[in-house]
Amino acid sequence: MAEIMAHSLRTPILRTPDQYGMPYEDIFFPAIDGVPLEGWFIPAKNSKKLIICNHPMPANRYGFPGHLEPWKMFGGFEVNFLPEYKILHDAGYNIIAYDFRNHGRSGTGNGGIVAHGIVEYRDVIGSLRYARSRPDTKDMQIALYSRCVGANSTFVAMNKHPEEFKNIVAMLALQPSPPRAFVKTAMDNAKIPDGYELFDEAFKKKTGYVLDDFRPAEQSQADYIPTLVAQVKADFSMPFHYVEEIYNNISAKDKKLFWIEGTDQRFQGYNYFGQHPKVMLEWFDKHFK
Repeated sequence: MAEIMAHSLRTPILRTPDQYGMPYEDIFFPAIDGVPLEGWFIPAKNSKKLIICNHPMPANRYGFPGHLEPWKMFGGFEVNFLPEYKILHDAGYNIIAYDFRNHGRSGTGNGGIVAHGIVEYRDVIGSLRYARSRPDTKDMQIALYSRCVGANSTFVAMNKHPEEFKNIVAMLALQPSPPRAFVKTAMDNAKIPDGYELFDEAFKKKTGYVLDDFRPAEQSQADYIPTLVAQVKADFSMPFHYVEEIYNNISAKDKKLFWIEGTDQRFQGYNYFGQHPKVMLEWFDKHFK
């Protein structure tokens, strides 16, 4: 478990936007510390609305091939973001979706260590600066769709560089979560004596970090933009009160908490808005002028 959380998993990109009727451009740009990031730009005709998508760990811009070996450990089903992109694209949104460092086809950074937001925030800011540098997107309104580690990374970025978010119109934060919540739940369920402490020791040996270094509930206080937080309420991998704490600490006056019902599989939450887009579309449509 410490190894997976320390280095994640590189997973293949199995699907592309053109398979869903969307023309796209392969793009690449640097994080603010120079790590090369790769992604897609999916243009929408005659639109000045842009959504930048930040994926969860251990996924990539396409999703997660959980229906294939050796990646069946999170429920045995595929996570596919392309239906979401298609829905947003058909609703008039341009899309930038990219791979975080150490994921998908992006470059390796920090020795391959995954830091659950406290270095990946550099990728989030890199994506914003890239969008503001392209002649065809520099004048667009921007919203963020940030999932799990993507949401945690966005909160860290807001905390460290609030100036980068002054003109962001809204965010959808899907399942932001403190890593310690997963570890504590797993160790409690396995009834491993001193399991949390043993994990922390193993994780520190691999990364130099301990779980208390990752504090999305504190960092979410830096979020002043309109934010919809969504979470599988019965998520078996962690109690929902961790997400409530993150939500309650968000400083934005315009915020909403949406519970995904009908499953206890966290990774089904990543498929939810591709199957039930109403709440997602209403949130973004409300905040773009």
